[in-house]
Amino acid sequence: MFKKIDIRIKLIFILLLLFFFLVIIKVFYIQVFDYKKLNILANNLWSRELEIEADRGKIFDRNGIVLADNLTTSSLVLIPSQIKDKELTSKKLSEILNVSYDDMLKHVTKKTSVERVHPEGRRLPYEIAEQINNLKLEGVYLVKESKRVYPYKDFLSHTLGYVGIDNQGLAGVELLYDKYLKGENGNIKYYSDAHGTRLNKSEVYEAPTPGLNINLTIDYKIQVSLEREMNNIEAMFHPDMALAIVVNPKTGEILGMSSYPDYDPNHYKDYKNEVLNRNLPIWASYEPGSTFKVVTMASAVEEKVIDIFNDHFYDSGKVNVEGSIIKCWKSKGHGDQTYLQVLQNSCNPGFVKLGELLGKERLFSYIDQFGFGEKTGIDLNGEGTGILFNLNKVGKVELATSAFGQGPSVTPIQQVMAVSAVVNGGYLYKPYIVKNISDNTNTVYEEHQKELKRKVISGETSAIMRTALESVVAKGGGKSAYIEGYRIGGKTGTAQKQENGSYLVNNYIMSFMSVVPSNNPEAVFYLAIDNPKNTAMLSSYTTTPIARRILLDIINALEIPKQKDGMEKDLEWNDKITYEVPNVIGKTVEEAKKLLINFQIDIVGEGEIVKEQSPSPGEKIEDQSKVRILIE
Repeated sequence: MFKKIDIRIKLIFILLLLFFFLVIIKVFYIQVFDYKKLNILANNLWSRELEIEADRGKIFDRNGIVLADNLTTSSLVLIPSQIKDKELTSKKLSEILNVSYDDMLKHVTKKTSVERVHPEGRRLPYEIAEQINNLKLEGVYLVKESKRVYPYKDFLSHTLGYVGIDNQGLAGVELLYDKYLKGENGNIKYYSDAHGTRLNKSEVYEAPTPGLNINLTIDYKIQVSLEREMNNIEAMFHPDMALAIVVNPKTGEILGMSSYPDYDPNHYKDYKNEVLNRNLPIWASYEPGSTFKVVTMASAVEEKVIDIFNDHFYDSGKVNVEGSIIKCWKSKGHGDQTYLQVLQNSCNPGFVKLGELLGKERLFSYIDQFGFGEKTGIDLNGEGTGILFNLNKVGKVELATSAFGQGPSVTPIQQVMAVSAVVNGGYLYKPYIVKNISDNTNTVYEEHQKELKRKVISGETSAIMRTALESVVAKGGGKSAYIEGYRIGGKTGTAQKQENGSYLVNNYIMSFMSVVPSNNPEAVFYLAIDNPKNTAMLSSYTTTPIARRILLDIINALEIPKQKDGMEKDLEWNDKITYEVPNVIGKTVEEAKKLLINFQIDIVGEGEIVKEQSPSPGEKIEDQSKVRILIE
């Protein structure tokens, strides 16, 4: 019996030893391996956090100009458990914030550890924040918050987009690239007991991580020009809408993009949704009119159904297509002309013939290849696709009207990229507006490169079309866009608008598509004005003078040099005669006067021999313009 008791005692002793051994192991594990985790959990029981909002990444143009920035503000945060005199605190805060006492009392007495006063206490002006800070009220805190600001107001507004009250992107680049821009919030951690009373223990500050920066392909100088002319168009013509796009045809980079009506993203709540959410250059869809003839002509040249320089077409002023009379804008017609002149004169019957020569299968195949009927894939939200005829439902009339741009519904960005393909050697690129994503040390995290979608036409066809488009500006309907010394290509467009299947009277979308320089394109530019008032119903009188001013700014921004081998402009009755300035450097004053007979001469200095002259030799200037010569 004693033996059994002895065995039991030994078992109990062994079990106790094992138990204590396990306890020791557990304590060791907690102290060595689980310490950090348990310490964090313990601290969390005692700690409270005041969130510190991260700055959004900035948005820059291609040259480093800030288009979207941040302003540091303060927001009101309450710790209700630390507020002893809740009535006094509610009264003081309600007076400063200009809100009702009852509403503020609800915040002050709310059963929560941290209460953000929303929206009245968010992103306070400095003066208001200073008044609250001077009160020195217990349980009342001001924490840093970042407010998005757009220093140029409505500048590039539809592209940049805007952010909401919580600094989240809601439109444009701000929305599409929100995950890069928003950053990670930080906090101030303080310690309190179970009743919320703050403990005498130092705070822990965790710094926020700012968002990454977005560098756009936009050129500020070009964008300024577009914005200026949108304002001029609004003042002159009171249109239903207007838009403009500039793209680098060799890469697909968007250099400028603007539309009217626009908005100020600093105050986006003041605008209707149809203004905020319609980025017209990528959203709007309409019949393009004669700018679409560039695509038809390029298709015909590529398929060799015509020789644009030598084949002729006779224009009587109208053509009958299955009982439908299609007229030329010139009622008596242009008579006998080459197909190059058909393009210069924007002759609808000539393009009806081109559509007939191509046939619907080939023409619509090229329309597809040039990217119409599908999204371009630009890195912006809200892009449209346009509407094309179902090929099975295309008859002779639909083929005829499609050939001169009346029938298909397309977007401006589709048109710009298609014409870029026409003039850049035949390559259709995907457009893009974000160049790269970087941090504040200029470390690039993501770089966007040009993306080829497909080759549409040959380099030979592209070269022919560049010459053809230059001839439209020098000798055809685009003369008002001609710039002496620079090779400009272009095509006007005047599309009659439809409503409920019927064409509207005196209601047109007038447009101009241009290329600079035409022999080696650096920019393709498109301008459209919807239903301009108080103007002639021809785009050559409405859009081209405006386009010329923008083209001059593009030339300046891209530093495009002058060239001497461009086409001479066919002068019109109101054109001033220009002469090339001769070289008079090294000549005597008398010799210079004879050579400068077509100009006024301003002589500076004393002596007999010309040392310098302005303008430089070879420049073309108007008759009787002033030439200054420096003599010694």
